Formats: sequence, C-alpha cells, structure tokens
Amino acid sequence: MAKVFNLFDFNQKVDYKNEILAGLTVAMTMIPESLMFAILAGFSPLVGLYGAFIMGLVTAIFGGRPGLISGGAGATVVVLMALMNSHGLEYVFAAVALAGVFQLIVGFLKLGKFIRLVPQPVMFGFVNGLAIIIFMAQMDQFKVGVGDAAVWLTGSAMYTMVGLVLFTIAIIVFVPRITKAVPASLIGIIVVFIVVYFLNIDTKQVVDIINQDTLPGEELKSLSGSLPSFHIPTIPFTLEAFKIILPYGLIMAAVGLTEGLLTLNLVDEITGTKGNSNRECLAQGGANILNGFFGGMGGCPMIAQTLVNLSAGSRARLSGIIAALTILLIILFGAPVIELVPIAALVGVMVMVSVGTFEWASFKAFRRMPKSDIFVMILVTLITVILHNLALAVLIGVIISALVFAWESAKRIRARKYVDEFGVKHYEIYGPLFFGSTTLFNEKFDVQGDPNEVIIDFKESRIADMSGIEALNKITERYAKVGKKLHLRHLSKDCIRLLADAEEIIEVNVMEDPTYKVMVNKPLSKTKDAETKNPFKLWGL
Repeated sequence: MAKVFNLFDFNQKVDYKNEILAGLTVAMTMIPESLMFAILAGFSPLVGLYGAFIMGLVTAIFGGRPGLISGGAGATVVVLMALMNSHGLEYVFAAVALAGVFQLIVGFLKLGKFIRLVPQPVMFGFVNGLAIIIFMAQMDQFKVGVGDAAVWLTGSAMYTMVGLVLFTIAIIVFVPRITKAVPASLIGIIVVFIVVYFLNIDTKQVVDIINQDTLPGEELKSLSGSLPSFHIPTIPFTLEAFKIILPYGLIMAAVGLTEGLLTLNLVDEITGTKGNSNRECLAQGGANILNGFFGGMGGCPMIAQTLVNLSAGSRARLSGIIAALTILLIILFGAPVIELVPIAALVGVMVMVSVGTFEWASFKAFRRMPKSDIFVMILVTLITVILHNLALAVLIGVIISALVFAWESAKRIRARKYVDEFGVKHYEIYGPLFFGSTTLFNEKFDVQGDPNEVIIDFKESRIADMSGIEALNKITERYAKVGKKLHLRHLSKDCIRLLADAEEIIEVNVMEDPTYKVMVNKPLSKTKDAETKNPFKLWGL
C-alpha cells in the first residue's frame, strides 16, 4: 500500500523557492500557447485553459517523473480540428475521453517500456524538429489576422515587437550572470510587462490573441471564468457515434503518448534520473478522461514548457502543481492582469527555449555517425517540421532504423566449414538467423558436394523468428532429397522451444546437446544410439 500512496519522494531535497518561481514562469508561457491552439481549433479560450489546468495538475501529481509539464499541446489539438469542424465540441470532448481510455490501457498493459526502442538518431531528429517548430510558431506573433488571412506587421508595430523581443532575450541571456535567485525568463516577462504598461507602449498583448477572430460589434472575450464543472458529452450513445470518435481518440492517444514518452526520455537525459513510462501513460490517460468530462481540450506533455521548467531550476513535482494552480487562479481572479501581458515577452522566452532545445551537438556527430543514422535524423526532423506529425515522424524513423539494423545484421551471418576425421561435414554458423539473413544462410551450403552426414553448429548463432525455422526446414529437405543426414547442434533453449512450437509444420533433426558437451571420437553413424529411436544423441550424455 505504501507504494500506491507514495506520490512524492519525501527523501528528495526540494528547493521551494525555485519550484514556485519555476511554476509561475511555466504558467506564463503555457497560457498563450494553450490559448492559441484552442482558438486555432475553434474552441473557446476557457476550453484551452481548463485543459492546461486539468492536464497540468493531474500529471504533475501522478505522472511518470518530476519536472515534466503537461498541458493543452498543439500536437494533440491539431488531431481534433477536423472533428470540431465536422461534428462540434461535444464530439471533441468524447474523443478526448476515449483517448484517455486508450492511454490507460497502454499504461495498465505496461507498454510504455517500448519507447526504449526509439534509437538515438530518431531522438535527435525529434528534438531538433520540435525546436524548429517552437521557433517557427513564434513567427505567427509577428502577424495580424487569423489563418490564411494573417499578414505581417509593418512599420512601428513591427519595430516595437522586434525591439521588445530582443529586449526580453537580452534579459534572459545576461541576468544569470548577475543572479540566479529568480528564473531569468520570469524576470524578462515581468520587466517587459512593466515597461510596456508604464510607458503605454502599443503592442500585441494576450487579450489580442483571445479576440483576434472577434468581428466588429461582437462582445469581446475574456479569460475570466469559474471552476470547471462536470459535464457528460452530449452525443448519441450509438455505434455510429462511436465510429466517428474512435479514429480521433486512437490518433490523439498515440500522438500524446509518443510525444510524452519521448519528452520523458529527454528529461531523463537532462537530469540524469529515471522516469516511469508506464506511470506517465496512466497519468495522461486519467487527465484526458477528466478533460473530456470537465470541458477541457485535453493534451500531453509539452516539451517547450518542460524545458522552461528545467531551465528555471525545477527538479520536483511542486513546480507543475504551482503552474496548474496559477492557471486556475488566473481564470478565477487574475484574468484582467494576464490579458495585458505583452506577447513579445513570451515570444522572447520561447525563442530562447527553442535555441536551448536544439541538439547542437548533433552537428558535431555528423563525422562520427553512420550515414544511415544521419539520414534518419534529418528525415525525422523534416517530417516533424513539415507535417507537424510527431508520431508519424518517430514511427518512420524507428522503421527505417530497424530495417537498416536488419540489413546490417543479415550481412553478418557466416559459416566456418570443415570436415572431421570421420568424414562428417561441420558448418559452424556465426550471426543471427532471421528473415533478413535466410538467403545468405542457404547460400552457405553445398548440398551436392557434402558428405553423407552434415552437422550445423549453432553455438555462436540464434534462430530468431519463423523465417529462420523455415530456412532450417528447407535445408533439411534439400539434404533429405539426396539421401544425406543433417543434424542441428548446440541449439539454445529458446531456439529449441521455437522448433518445438513449429513441429507440426516442419521436420528437422535436433541433436540433444543441452549442455554443449563435446562429441566423442566416434562417427555418429557408428554409435549405439544410431540404431535407436533417436539416432542423433551424442555419446556421454
């Protein structure tokens, strides 16, 4: 029971000042991003903030590791845009809850461990692609309008925006040289806010994002609201409705888990600690189910805000809780102030996050990395940037890496051949026997030229799959057709188990040699066991 309720590591030394300040900084950067994605998908601003609050709080408490920040991420919201346009918000809430169910299933089945299969070049490509996306997303803030109708700022408006962004970046760069008592990002946001407010500088603010699609004469929107309330999505409880939300729920769950678990791995590398991927799947699933029933847009871990959190010095769960509660307090009480925060200050923070996110060391690795790894890294980066589909980019990268590995492994299979003093031909196999190496394996044997007895020794090899078993079956048949005996020797227990499972469809001769004892100096054809039911036993066993 202790493990169930041990949500926090009380042995961990927590710097409460750093955690609180980091949480406030994360909240400041999360609010505009959640708002932008909510408005882009056609949701109300409060749906975006509710999603950030619920997602952030649940995963901060129950998530797979301290320091990981979750919220209304664009990677998952983009999946729901088509559903919003075709069927409306209630179907979106139902799809979000369904995505949470799928994520819970993944967590309960402990499938999160398979994120370990992601190779390092794919991780490099994923991180670099995200860094570029974060940077490119900030360019939208230098425009006015929505979607295709957006146009670049001009004149004094552009100069002011650029100047404030550069001012914020300068603060973030130089403040740590003076003091690290307060996160430089938070200082940058506060200083720029004060400058803009007291000098009455005309520039884009958070309130402009909220109302960027408001038509003249319409009532202006606000971040003010109440606590999220329980609400069952009002969709028909029919098979047709389920078929509508099913693909969106599946894709959202897959995208959220992919980005989340890769972000968890990234935080593991940065902090030198180990997170729990299955626990993260459960936390994401629970948070998305609550989002579906409390009016949030759902989400997943956010790499940009996570890096802001880590750069601010956070290493515990408290900062994520503070960030989520700060968003709730802003909804309830602080909206009038937050709506006046200059967008330029937030853009400056995110630009520095993108610079810090990019794996600059990957350029140095170009000279040492195999060409295939370089190709995979660049491909994953391009797919991430062009399609904004993180799950697809990672999936393609893993598939290509696996195929390259299979090809390289297939080329490594080889055979050492010799004939002993009794005239028995030995083939000592080196390298794995699997679908990729079966062709080369079959080419090693000279069926017509070999003597009447042949031994294939697997002491330095393994049969990995059904293709390997079928290759053994084929080579056995080839020797049988010319009246020659073929024996398999030194098979490992897992290989023997594979052969036993397939005994109904194949027929091979396995020499009983589980302890790898050496055959006595007598030819197999002259042993006593040669006249028994099993003529392939070795002497001395």
